[in-house]
Amino acid sequence: MVTWLQETNDVYQGQFGEFTVTSQDRLSVVLYRAGLTTAAIAFGLGTLLVLLEINLSSLNPVLDLLFVVFCAALGLSLWTIHIYLKPLHLALKFFWGLGCAAALFIIVARPGSLIASLYPPFALELMGVGFVFVSLTGLFVKEAFCFNRPQAKALILLVPILLLGHWLGALSIPVEKGLLGAWAILFVWFAVDKDVQAIPPDLGDKTVFEYLKQTKAAG
Repeated sequence: MVTWLQETNDVYQGQFGEFTVTSQDRLSVVLYRAGLTTAAIAFGLGTLLVLLEINLSSLNPVLDLLFVVFCAALGLSLWTIHIYLKPLHLALKFFWGLGCAAALFIIVARPGSLIASLYPPFALELMGVGFVFVSLTGLFVKEAFCFNRPQAKALILLVPILLLGHWLGALSIPVEKGLLGAWAILFVWFAVDKDVQAIPPDLGDKTVFEYLKQTKAAG
């Protein structure tokens, strides 16, 4: 990690001039990727437990904990991601917060497992908590648009298909399990790819951020 945070003398050409990458810039990218990796691992472990068809009633507390870790890690990524469009960034954080608030309400107001309450089709709880996955899908949209990542493109379609299909009761159990497994694999693959990517591209063009900041201050 020390190497990742180490500043260099490299100078990059942006749209509105030159810029350098500081250790603080690098730290924000490392935190963004750490959040993604943690979220992907938590989601992958939860998916594995479900697909192995172990006694889920006894594992519900574990699944609930993994979901909390997933949400917290995703929140870290959403707070440290670099997006030029400020309204989009705010929207992603808002949807994440809305979904987390819905999950917290269920935990406090309803006895039993959070995950278990999301399983039956047409569950209203899924609509609220689903906003967490709206924010995750938005993150995939950003990554697909900026880096043309095939995993992100596939997940943009797969996530809403599975969630809406489950909520509407339109998917069979084997299909849901197949889609869930594919989601977990693609998510982990996506996170690993991000971890080995060079740091500067995830920062974007710092001169654009500065220009937008100055434009807002002047307007």
